[in-house]
Amino acid sequence: MEVAVIGGGAAGFFSAIAVKENFPNASVVIFEKSQRVLAKVKISGGGRCNVTNGLTNIPELCKAYPRGGRSLKKAFRSFSTGDTIEWFQKRGVPLVTQSDNCVFPASQDSQTIIDCFLREAKRLKITIETGKGVKAITPIGEKLELQFTKTDITPRQFNKVIVTTGGSPKREGLKWLEQLNHKIETPVPSLFTFNIPNNSITKLMGVVVDNTQVSIQGTRLKSNGPLLITHWGMSGPAILKLSSYGARLLSEKEYIFPIQVNWVNEQNHEVVANSLLSLSQEHSKKMIVNIRPYGLCSRLWVYLLEKAEVPADKKWGELGKKGINKLTNLLTNDIYLVKGKSTFRDEFVTCGGVSLESIDFNTMQSKTCKNLYFAGEVLDIDAITGGFNLQAAWTTAFIAGKLG
Repeated sequence: MEVAVIGGGAAGFFSAIAVKENFPNASVVIFEKSQRVLAKVKISGGGRCNVTNGLTNIPELCKAYPRGGRSLKKAFRSFSTGDTIEWFQKRGVPLVTQSDNCVFPASQDSQTIIDCFLREAKRLKITIETGKGVKAITPIGEKLELQFTKTDITPRQFNKVIVTTGGSPKREGLKWLEQLNHKIETPVPSLFTFNIPNNSITKLMGVVVDNTQVSIQGTRLKSNGPLLITHWGMSGPAILKLSSYGARLLSEKEYIFPIQVNWVNEQNHEVVANSLLSLSQEHSKKMIVNIRPYGLCSRLWVYLLEKAEVPADKKWGELGKKGINKLTNLLTNDIYLVKGKSTFRDEFVTCGGVSLESIDFNTMQSKTCKNLYFAGEVLDIDAITGGFNLQAAWTTAFIAGKLG
């Protein structure tokens, strides 16, 4: 049996290895259009490669996927986060789980993961051919013929083909798959930071607020977590999660929309007002600038006082009801206008791809083209940060590699 894997990334290598372990006599070749395999793995997780997440509860795990969570529920029973950890450790890659549940190689270096894949590919005699992009797949009898982008490369036929080409930034990049009658969900960016130009908040670049809630005005979209103020706007887990949940909607808004920042992640305004009232009573003779509520850092607190037009040298006892209301409103409902987005690190994640309606999720086989399988980000599956996107790649690749 001859098997082709199109795409030399995370899902490509994982599925190729799975095929060889399930079918030792199969001939397996990975085709990669660029000159380097596993390039995205190299830069993932800031160069450390966040291979998976320590979360083991499947319903909780599925919540990390704005798209694809429902389909993955059953798939995770075949291969989940614990299986990933065991898979790497069995192959000589010790892993560590951080306090935030992110799982990294103990080496803290993505090259360890790349070396593991290359070592396994060599051991299993998987052929790797770089500089070979595929532009079309044609069913011929029971076989599938691959046509390559370079005209001087002769088309080749295979018994089975697994597509693991990753996310495409544009719909045109998926046209060759659409021609096989697969439904395509138009790709749009996911996991991006928010640009807030010409706003004094950017002077606080480097400030991290650990426990915030950020919501998109006029929608039900919101997320919690740490927020990082940058020289261009806002980033950090709360922002990245929100960009993931709202990927399609924010694309429709052309990335111009107002956000509400709740700096203290307390939804009950009365609770916040009472907390400020207590401070004003306990520290009536102290300057407001010196006593910070909710452990806010001094740079942010000074900024919020200026924005609320409350003099920093004013005494807490002089704040009064009006001042308390002003500060309560700013702490819980601080509004910014987002105008544009920036890529998170060098990582590129898309919402969209081959619709899950076109895939039999029990086998990852195409419903419209026999012997054709899919794995990884080419599918309309994406997740928030934390190792979840790679976990979806491992899971779908593991199932596709059974060639069921």
